[in-house]
Amino acid sequence: MTPRPHGAHLPEERTESTAPLPPPELTEAECRRCGTYIAGLDGRYACGVCGWVNDHSEGHRRLPRADEDPDRPPKGRRRPKQLPWPPPSPGRELAPGPAAEPDPGP
Repeated sequence: MTPRPHGAHLPEERTESTAPLPPPELTEAECRRCGTYIAGLDGRYACGVCGWVNDHSEGHRRLPRADEDPDRPPKGRRRPKQLPWPPPSPGRELAPGPAAEPDPGP
């Protein structure tokens, strides 16, 4: 095993960035599969006609890290509960809960 050279150290912890992210640039191109004229952000495209998507690494700028996302929820916050699936069908009514008042009728 070779010793670690002097002066080498582990990567430093990243501090939270306070600088705002630059706005994305609207770019346009032809779909590589069907030729449809498409628009994307920073060279990342998805065709709505045939479903072709280019790889994220082909973009003009690096993608922001999760800690650079201004919409990221604060640390320690839990994900919202998922709704039960599948949703009730439109013709089926839900059973009344304990707080529901019975219908007095005519």
